[in-house]
Amino acid sequence: MRKKAILALVVVAAGALALTVALTRGPAPTATNAASHREAPLISQDQTADVSDFYMFVSPDNPNTVTLIADWIPFEEPAAGPNWYSFSENARYEIKIDNTGDARPDITYRFEFRDNPSATFGPLGCISGPCQFYTLTKIAGGRSTVLGRNMPVGPNNIGPKFTPNYQSIFNSQIRSLSGGGKVFVGQADDPFFGDIAAAFDAVTIRNDFGQKGGGSDSFAGFNVHVTALQVPKADLMGGGDVIGGWAASYRPASFVGKKGNRWVQVARLANPLTNELLIPTTLKDRWNARNPRGDSQFTKYLTEPILAPVVNQLYGLQIPTTGRTDLQAIFHQGLPGLNQFGSVDSDMLRLNLSIPPAANPSRLTVAANDNAGWPNGRRLVDDVIDLAENGLEGAFFTPKYQPVVLGDGVDGNDKAFQSSFPYVALPHQGFANSHGVVQPPTP
Repeated sequence: MRKKAILALVVVAAGALALTVALTRGPAPTATNAASHREAPLISQDQTADVSDFYMFVSPDNPNTVTLIADWIPFEEPAAGPNWYSFSENARYEIKIDNTGDARPDITYRFEFRDNPSATFGPLGCISGPCQFYTLTKIAGGRSTVLGRNMPVGPNNIGPKFTPNYQSIFNSQIRSLSGGGKVFVGQADDPFFGDIAAAFDAVTIRNDFGQKGGGSDSFAGFNVHVTALQVPKADLMGGGDVIGGWAASYRPASFVGKKGNRWVQVARLANPLTNELLIPTTLKDRWNARNPRGDSQFTKYLTEPILAPVVNQLYGLQIPTTGRTDLQAIFHQGLPGLNQFGSVDSDMLRLNLSIPPAANPSRLTVAANDNAGWPNGRRLVDDVIDLAENGLEGAFFTPKYQPVVLGDGVDGNDKAFQSSFPYVALPHQGFANSHGVVQPPTP
C-alpha cells in the first residue's frame, strides 16, 4: 500500500513538474506558439488564440453524426467586466479532419469573426462585449464552401438583468448548416476538470490515492468560448471507419513578428496533455508550431518518456523507461483493435466511427471496458487526468506495471452537461460569481 501511495504522489509530481517548468522556464515570448490552459508561457501572451481542449465523439443522441468541440480562451472569469471576452478578429480558428491516415487535413472547418459596433443583440444591445458575427467555411478537396455567413455570437452570461433567461440565448446560438449538421459558437462552462491546484502546492493529493474523490476542481466556476459542430458521419469518413482530428489557431504573420501576409499557426491541440507532460520544455513551442505530420521527430519522447527514469531514480520504482510503445500507440498511432489509424506517427484524436456511444459512459473509458471514450476520440465526461496518470504508470503497457489506482480526486465537471448538442453546460453567470463570497449585510 505504501508503494502505491508513493507512486501516486510521484506521477502527479512529475506532471506538476512538467507544467511548472513550462510556466517558469520557457523561452522569452517572441512569438505565440504554445497551447492549452496557459500551461506554456507564450500563449499566455495571446489568450484569445489559446485552444484549451478538443473533443471528438459519436453523438450520443444522434449516433449518425459526430460532434467536434474546440474550446478557446481558458479561465474566463464570469464577472470580468467591462471588457468581456470575445473571439479575435485577427485570428483563424480551425477544426481539422484527416480521413486518409496521412496526418494531413482532408477537411478543415474554419471560423472567422468580425465585430460590428452598430449591431445589437437583444433589447439591451451589446452589453457583454462587442457584437460579433462569424463565418464558417468548409475546405475540402481544394474547394471552399461557406456553410454559414454573418451568424451572431451570443453575449457572455452577465446576469439576470443584462442577459435574462440565458438558456434561451444559448439555444439561439445553435444553428442548422446548409448540407446538414449543426453549429454552436458562444460562451460555455469550461468542461475540463481536475485538481491542478493541489498538484502545484507541494504535490498534494487531498485524499488517499485520489480514486475516492476528495479533490477540488481547479476549473470550477470558469468559462471558455466554444466552437462546436455536429456533422453527419458520411461527411467525415474516408476509406475506413477511423478518422483523426485536431484544432488549431492562426495569426497573420505580422502579428507574431514575422514578415509576409501568410497565416502562422500559433496553437494546436488534439490529445490532452501531450505537450504539457511528454514534450521537453525546450521543444514545446516547436511542437505547437508544427503540423501533426511532422510529429515523428517527437516519438522518442513517448517511447522513452523523460519523466519515467527520474521517478524511478528518486523512488526506486520500475516504471518502464524504454520501449513504451503503449504511449506511442495512445498518442501517435491509435490502439490496435480499437482506433489504430495511419502509417505516420502524429498527434491526432483518433475516433472509430463504428463504435456506438456507450449507454452508460465511464469516466475511465477503456480502462473500464468503455471503448467509446479517450483515447478513442474524447468525450466531455472522460477523466483524462486520471487516465494520463495511469498511462504514464503503465496501465496500457503489456504486461501492466500496476493496476489502475491513481487519480486527482476530481471525477467530473462542476456543472452537469446537457443531453443534446452542443452538450456543454451553460456558462457561469457573472452576477452569481462563484469565485466571490457574498458578504452579509450590515445590521
